[in-house]
Amino acid sequence: MSSMPVCEVRVATLSDAETLAAIHASAARAAYEGRVPEASLAALGNADRVAHWRDAVNYGEPQVHVATLEGKVVGFVGFDRSRDKGTKPTVGEIWSIYVLPAHWGQGVGVALWDAARDGLVEEGCTQVTSWLPLASDRALRFMELAGFRRDMASARTVAVPGGRIDQLRLKRALG
Repeated sequence: MSSMPVCEVRVATLSDAETLAAIHASAARAAYEGRVPEASLAALGNADRVAHWRDAVNYGEPQVHVATLEGKVVGFVGFDRSRDKGTKPTVGEIWSIYVLPAHWGQGVGVALWDAARDGLVEEGCTQVTSWLPLASDRALRFMELAGFRRDMASARTVAVPGGRIDQLRLKRALG
């Protein structure tokens, strides 16, 4: 009987920026292809995305942690205070969580969620939210298994390159 390798989670460094962009593009394509506009997926592969992740790591907005297996980065989570207008400073947000498709279902996402939860609690957050595309059955299921509940009143349609996508906010208490 073989056991799954244990992933480690650490704070992202500037040298991880290219890998973060590649993971984001790969995981999003696998999760959303045929469900969101192709132009939106293609935009994740451009050089601006590397700069985006470099800035996020450099300035800590959002905080970014990576999961590694045998020294290789296989996933990441971005989290911080909620970006929603009018929310209390005790509300955090999972800005993004992505894992290379080859590592889905192996506990990497859970390890990343645990790290984000711990980081948000450490910052004094008592609640956490996350916005997800309705087209992402897998992500919705993952977040619900992590204790998030759908906030049906939050449903919205947002413009993305090449069209629009429907999103829903999920939320849960921390602690």
